[in-house]
Amino acid sequence: MAVGMTDTTSYTQLLAGAETRDGRLHIDIPGDWGQGRTAYGGLTAALCVEAAGLVSGDLPPLRSAQFAFIGPAAGRLHATPTLLRRGKSTAYIGVDLAGDDGIATRAMLCFGAARPSRLAYDALPAPEVPAPEACAEFFRGGIGPTFAVHFESRLAGGARPFSPAEKPEMMLWMRHCDSGARDRVSGLVALADALPAAALVLFPERAPFSTATWTVDLLVDAPHSDSGWWLLHSVADSAGNGYSTQATTMWNDRGEAVLVARQNVVVFI
Repeated sequence: MAVGMTDTTSYTQLLAGAETRDGRLHIDIPGDWGQGRTAYGGLTAALCVEAAGLVSGDLPPLRSAQFAFIGPAAGRLHATPTLLRRGKSTAYIGVDLAGDDGIATRAMLCFGAARPSRLAYDALPAPEVPAPEACAEFFRGGIGPTFAVHFESRLAGGARPFSPAEKPEMMLWMRHCDSGARDRVSGLVALADALPAAALVLFPERAPFSTATWTVDLLVDAPHSDSGWWLLHSVADSAGNGYSTQATTMWNDRGEAVLVARQNVVVFI
């Protein structure tokens, strides 16, 4: 579907329309947040993060999350959070997101308060790339997955899907069109999955793909970008037997690393 459709539901509107009942988050997923026959995976992950907040109103910052995309998510969904353990500084919460067709996403989230430490090490310097305004639109001609209408994207390096290029990597500037989503941690999670699988660079022609599992680690207490733009670099490190694995790093507009992720992708080619 063409990016640029006008009848859309922003991320803020989507959350505002959610209902909290019986300890669950109930929400309808509109078609403009779709990806093929399911809801966009980054959105279902973000909804799991939002649902975790129903357990307690004083959770420490999100540190790590693992998501298994088990089945399609569409229509009316409910997210059920379960507090697994809470200690002095950490809380572990499991979330199941399900609908009429059964479970769609299972999440395990770790929240942890900052602790005094003598260690300070960062081996994730931001690459030197042009500013977003100097980069070409990623979804050229307004073509992209349905959910892409909710994000601005610029190609900062690497290659486009179906190049095929020698190295399977992409580097994109991305931000929410909805400014209200830009400083929410769940909004960051929703955006971090928005770029296509890096293995698509190797595809000789168009073919389907889907994420099986996704692990996200947040590196700072409160990720923030002054302009709303985030730089994402994704590189596939293996592809074979119908699967690909990839690593992703995200920096804010000041070059500070804020997130790293690992992903297992099913490729149908």
